[in-house]
Formats: sequence, C-alpha cells, structure tokens
Amino acid sequence: MKESTTVIGCDIHKEKITAAVLPLAATRPTEIVTVENHPKAITRFVKRLAHNAHPLFVYEAGPCGYELQRQITQLGHQTVVIAPALVPRRPGDRVKTNRRDAEKLARLYRAGELTEIRVPTRAEEAARDLVRVREDALTDRLRARHRLSKFLLRHGRVHHETKGWGVVHRAWLRAQRFDAPLLQSTFEAYLHALEDVEARLASLEQQVLALAQTDPYRAPVQYLRCLKGIDTLGALTLVVETQDFRRFHEAPGYMSFTGLVCSEDSSGEAKRRGAITKAGNAHLRRILVEAAWCYYHRNTTGPQLVQRRRGCPPDVVRIARRAQDRLHRKFWRLLSRSKLNQIAAVAVARELAGFVWAIAQRFPQEVPV
Repeated sequence: MKESTTVIGCDIHKEKITAAVLPLAATRPTEIVTVENHPKAITRFVKRLAHNAHPLFVYEAGPCGYELQRQITQLGHQTVVIAPALVPRRPGDRVKTNRRDAEKLARLYRAGELTEIRVPTRAEEAARDLVRVREDALTDRLRARHRLSKFLLRHGRVHHETKGWGVVHRAWLRAQRFDAPLLQSTFEAYLHALEDVEARLASLEQQVLALAQTDPYRAPVQYLRCLKGIDTLGALTLVVETQDFRRFHEAPGYMSFTGLVCSEDSSGEAKRRGAITKAGNAHLRRILVEAAWCYYHRNTTGPQLVQRRRGCPPDVVRIARRAQDRLHRKFWRLLSRSKLNQIAAVAVARELAGFVWAIAQRFPQEVPV
C-alpha cells in the first residue's frame, strides 16, 4: 500500500454503495458517501477521489459479484475483495449499519486484519457458473422426483417390483392413469416437470463434459481422475472452484480452504476440538466427502480406474496409489475405534484434500489454473 493511499471501505447493495473514505493519517473516516450502484455513478465517484489521493477500495465478496472490482481496476485503481467469513467481529457489537460496515472495512484493512480473496477472471467465473448450474439442476431433479413420488404415495400408488427411477419404474410411471380428470392433470404436470428438468440436466452434463476436454482444464482433470472416487465431473468441480492451486503453499492451507479442518477452542493446557469449521468452499467439501466414501470399500483397482490412470505421469499415479492405500487404512482404523461412519468419511475427505493439492503441484506449468 502506497504511503499516500486513502483506503475506501465500501458496503455494497443492489441499489446503493456506501463508502467510507479513510486517509492515511486519519483515525476516522473524513467522508461518508452513498452513491448509486451504477457504472456511471461509480466512475464519477472514483474520478473525484483520484484527484487528491491514491484510492484503494475494499469491499466484501457477496451477491453483487466482482463487477465493481473489475470496473475500478479498469479505471486504474487497486480494489481488494475480502472474505466475509474472516472479517473480525466484536462479541458486544450489536449495531450493524451500512455506514459502520464501510468504516470497519477501511479500518481493518489498513490494520492488516482482513483476508483478501482471489478474484476469478471472467472465463474462470463462467466455467464455475456452468458447473454450479448443473448442481442446481441435480437439486431440481431431486425435488421433482420427490413431488411426483409423494403425490403417488398419497393416492396409494407405490412401485415395489424394482428400485426407483430405473427402466421398469419409468414404464410403470407412464402407465399410471387416474379416473378423476383433475388428478390425471396433476400427475401429468408432475411427470412433465420431471422430464423437463432431466432433459435440462442431460444437456448441462454434456456441456460440462465438453468443457473438461478443453484447455486449460484437460490436463488438471486428467491428473485428478487418477484418484479413486473422483471422475470427470468431480475433478472439474475441484479445478473450477479452487481456480489456482499454487496460491496454497502447503497442503494444510488447502485443507482449511475446504472447511474440513476441526474447530478448536483451547486455553492453557486444555485442548478442545469440535466439528469441522465449514468455513471454506462448500462445493469442494461436497465433492471430497462423496469421494471419501469410496475408500470404505475394498482396496481394489478396477478396470475403469486403470483406464483413467493410463497416460498420466508416473509421479501422479504414484500419489494416487499412495492415497488409495492410506485412505482405505485410515477409514477402517477410525471405524475400529468406534468412530461413526460419517465422522470417518469427513476425516478421510480432509486427507484426500491434501492428496488433491499434491497432485495439483504436478500440473503443467503452462496451465493457468
């Protein structure tokens, strides 16, 4: 931060931006400004401040995205985006206003108490949004299935012959008929809603799989698929959500980013560890925990996993094999100590994150992720 820098904390909302101007020598903001959240109004505000100082803008990541950061950066000024979950909060502070939030951001950033996040490029954000909309479609499909199955259950229609949502179950669904016209219309509406979301999900999955075969995602996805429990969709999710593995200098830093590390409340000689923090990326955490359950089963290497590892660098395959052996032993060692299955899976997922980081260090240097 330059010696003449003025820190400007911004509290951003859909319609308005509240900014607190904190010069270097001041202890309190010299100006509180509310401007319209519109590119023209923001440009006028930034240019006015730039006349007398070197402004540095600070705001929390949130639903308004990174457009403010990109606009101010294009105007030639530094903008820092802060992780909201890591902003210090005093226990006795019960007053929250836009003005106080903007002032707090300016003061804490100048004191070095805030954690800056990496702002993705537009291409990285587009890839991440595509992967996330597929996850949303999965949720929509689950809801559509529940609505349809519970409607049938209320009217005594239950399929017992085979498991649900297979070929036989689908044929049974399409054969259902109701005497009452209103019930038939309701049933058809639920069924059509399910078919629509399944068609949308299939289209999105094709786009995501095609994205995984393009640069710069091809090599990272191929490397991460060497790990047991992680295939193309999971590997691509890990890549687009992390964005840049090299910003984590050690594996524990990446584990913390996933939110899979234990919370702790220790004092003196007493050490108290609790549940995981969940302070990181929830999408990464879901993929890692789902993959961790694969290490519950027999420690074998099936033909599909052999095929995925074919053509990958030997050191990457070596890391994946070591992960497979270690995580399988860890899972069953925890179960032998009477740990719950869910707790063991989360513990394995935490170590799996470390192996993901280790493989990511072998990505080709030209890969910008």
